[in-house]
Amino acid sequence: PAWAALGHARRSELLMLAADAIDAEAEALAHVLSREQGKPLNGPNARFEVGAASGWMRAAAATPLEAEVVVDDGETRAELHYRPIGVVGAIGPWNWPQMITVWQVAPALRMGNTVVVKPSEYTPLSVLALIEVINRVLPAGVVEVVSGGRDVGAALASHPSVGKVMFTGSTATGKAIIRSSAETVKRLTLELGGNDAGIVLPDVDPKAIAEGVFWGAFINTGQTCAALKRLYVHDDVYDAVCEALVDVARAMPMGVGLDEANVLGPLQNRQQFDVVDRLVESAKAGGARVLLGGEPDRDQPGNFYPTTLVADIDDRSPLVQEEQFGPALPIIRYHDLDDAIAMANGVEVGLGASVWSTDRDEARRIAARLEAGTVWINAHGAVHPMAPFGGAKQSGYGLEFGVEGLKALGVPQVVNG
Repeated sequence: PAWAALGHARRSELLMLAADAIDAEAEALAHVLSREQGKPLNGPNARFEVGAASGWMRAAAATPLEAEVVVDDGETRAELHYRPIGVVGAIGPWNWPQMITVWQVAPALRMGNTVVVKPSEYTPLSVLALIEVINRVLPAGVVEVVSGGRDVGAALASHPSVGKVMFTGSTATGKAIIRSSAETVKRLTLELGGNDAGIVLPDVDPKAIAEGVFWGAFINTGQTCAALKRLYVHDDVYDAVCEALVDVARAMPMGVGLDEANVLGPLQNRQQFDVVDRLVESAKAGGARVLLGGEPDRDQPGNFYPTTLVADIDDRSPLVQEEQFGPALPIIRYHDLDDAIAMANGVEVGLGASVWSTDRDEARRIAARLEAGTVWINAHGAVHPMAPFGGAKQSGYGLEFGVEGLKALGVPQVVNG
């Protein structure tokens, strides 16, 4: 109640100071993140993530949210307000642990809630360091951290004092949270797994799109929910797109994150290494053609899986149908656009998708037919703190970011009179 009573203006001031605190410790936070998660310091990786954490903190603080007059007809006046929920449970992932923690914590705090954070058991230190820094500014007790495994997440999801749970992670775990939360009818925001498709039209310049496609797929070494994970390329440009992607991928150094030269790192844990390895091996066994990579040194220290491009692969291959969440991209040839759209929509998840074309109007028409929460044109995976973000189908529900994200962390209350 004391935090809620401070009001939007004071809470926003404190969030701005928390963002300043993150910036002041940015290099130390990036080093902890790189050592624990594995991502390199440079490229769209550790330093980038810390910068995004402070940037999203400022965005949540600066976004206005005014009461909305929904009826004022001379007889009735009704205003829509958003009141604090209370305690929010924030259950985060291991792929972008600091940034996604801020995505959950910042809007919750801005709306007058307090937060209990449960970091992934794979990356607790990155989150503990982040929360220690912002708690130098925030009042005591407003943000707490409880480290542990799935039992801690389950306790948050079922606890009667927790009014809302925000979760980013797998669809299977999201379903478990839904079940755990049912008894107390918690509000939920769930950003679950994705298996994002990209569709490349025959009018593209393969060399012009290659780097954008590469980073859409391989940002954070492929360990991103909204990464491009299936690429459908028209037959007319298929070979040229494959060649251009190989040229870009070969030039991207992979290695230990603290080496300033690297832009790709290891997979965060051996379990994920094994998933990628299994899916690539299944593609090879099915007759797919490996253009690059695909031969990991399984005895090498660390979980380094080489950057892998797989061509001439059947859409029914496990590497296409299952989310690999790592540095292996299947490239599927298509002849008919309707077939490509059907294949893109042919999975149970729908977080993001992309269309690559020089004809923006045609790309927008195709985007309208794709079953995904976000569709990018000539890009993939770029998020903005003012653009709402959420999934379709089994990629979850609820929106984050911007005004809609703030509303999701409040209880709507209509005041009549």
